[in-house]
Amino acid sequence: MPTDRPLIGLTLDHETAETYSKFPWYALRQNYVDWMTASGAVPVALPHEPGLVEDLMMHLDGLVVTGGAFDVDPALFGARERHASVTTKDRRTAFEAAITRQALAQDLPVLGICGGEQLLNVVLGGTLLQHIPSAVAAALEHEQPNPRDEPGHAVDLVDGTRLATIVRSTRLEVNSAHHQAVDDLGSGVVVNAVAPDGVIEGIEHPGYRFCIGVQWHPEFALQDGDRRLGRAFVAAAGRP
Repeated sequence: MPTDRPLIGLTLDHETAETYSKFPWYALRQNYVDWMTASGAVPVALPHEPGLVEDLMMHLDGLVVTGGAFDVDPALFGARERHASVTTKDRRTAFEAAITRQALAQDLPVLGICGGEQLLNVVLGGTLLQHIPSAVAAALEHEQPNPRDEPGHAVDLVDGTRLATIVRSTRLEVNSAHHQAVDDLGSGVVVNAVAPDGVIEGIEHPGYRFCIGVQWHPEFALQDGDRRLGRAFVAAAGRP
């Protein structure tokens, strides 16, 4: 019998380095899958095939755009210069941008994590800070030196936002792994979380059924707020 658990697409990372195989390979940390499964979803991995976006979106109930050790090409948000620290994965970004646009067009729930949050803001018309240490005076260490399964700094939740309502808190201790961040907001986008140094750590768009991006990694489920976010996203994607 068909399952009532929503089918959630998770975007993959892609590498050509010979660490797992001598040939190019896709990758996804297990805790992304574990987090979605524990939240009540059936997670499925999405290959970087822009030509399959419409076919995939005929079956998916929601989309998680995952993080990775790369950046959104500054040309995609109209930047005239490119910081020396920027590295890109152009095929991955092309696929993620295309499937995010399609998910939003269908008003399916979208959750962007780390680089996925940044991509979500760009898709919605916003821009990014290309390198926090060069753009923010006295910035925190957003690329935390301690392990990712520990918090690196706090974020303050913006009262009245959907994220604050979901996590039921005004402050979270989060894990952090980024050198870029949201700058100018996309059309209709609102800030829902901010670091003590003023760096934007979360965004959402109230005009969609569920459209949230967070700069940290809730898939590690370090606290109840992370688990509540996963459950709320899956509930929004639930099949009638």
